[in-house]
Amino acid sequence: MKFRFLLWMLGRLMAKASRTNPDFQKQLEGKDMVFQMHTLDGKIARHYIISQQRVTSRAGKAEAPAFAIGFKDALYGFATLQAKNKQLAFMQGIQNKDIQIQGNPALVIWFQGLLKYVVPKKAKAQPKKAA
Repeated sequence: MKFRFLLWMLGRLMAKASRTNPDFQKQLEGKDMVFQMHTLDGKIARHYIISQQRVTSRAGKAEAPAFAIGFKDALYGFATLQAKNKQLAFMQGIQNKDIQIQGNPALVIWFQGLLKYVVPKKAKAQPKKAA
């Protein structure tokens, strides 16, 4: 359930960034494609549509995605997408075959770069002032 919600929320965040964030919009220039994330057993899938510098998402599998990222299961997918060092988590998952990439691997790297524009940064704790 958490993984399904995370994929849905990622779609919402990317949709908002595609409307309001000029840096994110710049990353979408020249991209017209569909990509998807799913569990390898096929129980959970969500695809994302990039068209005219906007992002929308839909539940389910895409017919012919430019790339797809498959996670061994929902728990693993959730943990990977929540990891502090996502690039390292992805690399380890691919090496261990817990993550499978279909399609163009260069687009997967591009997508990982997109995430920095949509994943909220955690606020740093403010030091307490002495009384």
